[in-house]
Amino acid sequence: MPLNTTATPIDLATWSRRDYFYYFTKMMPTGFTVNVDLDITATKTWLREHDYKFNPAYLFLVSKVLTKFPEFRIGRENEQLVRYDVLHPSYSIFHADDHTISNLWTAYDPSFTTFYQNYLDDVKIYGRQHTPAPKQPQSANLYMIGSIPWTNFTSYVPLPFTPLQTFFPVIQAGKFTEHNGKWTMPLSVTIHHAVADGYHVSQLLAMIQTVFNEPEAWLGE
Repeated sequence: MPLNTTATPIDLATWSRRDYFYYFTKMMPTGFTVNVDLDITATKTWLREHDYKFNPAYLFLVSKVLTKFPEFRIGRENEQLVRYDVLHPSYSIFHADDHTISNLWTAYDPSFTTFYQNYLDDVKIYGRQHTPAPKQPQSANLYMIGSIPWTNFTSYVPLPFTPLQTFFPVIQAGKFTEHNGKWTMPLSVTIHHAVADGYHVSQLLAMIQTVFNEPEAWLGE
């Protein structure tokens, strides 16, 4: 199945966020991070009962939520701002032998079972290659999403050292924590202020929590 890279050009003359985009890219370049504790109890239980791994489910659920939020799918193609139909998750695989990582990506698919199998295939084919980015080529509509499963952080802020070519979110999860039968996971969302405000990130996080509360509805076929 061809990789979905469909994008719609953004008409700056009619784009409601045009002035804010200019302000936050030219006059006061700004981004921000919001960190929350995500309740993963229902999803963790459902995955265990159905013998699924957590990480691909996490990647799938967040990617599916992003299809509902056009603000978070804005990139550039040849200096033209575009809005992609979907974003594909780009994540890291940890190598236990030398403590390095490799960056992989899996094509988003609206079917969890299809995405899950594609994830397993990608890890099997590329997961043992000790290079930074073994799966090529890299699509323009990949977004960064990962986890630091050893650390229960309260804040995570990625620091780019080159000019941004896209305005996709950077999403990072942390270590699971259990308290009185409730499992939580820290989740960080970093976004450029040019495309989203605190309201948009709050709505995104609220929907992510909703889908993690309702795994059968979002993961079941």
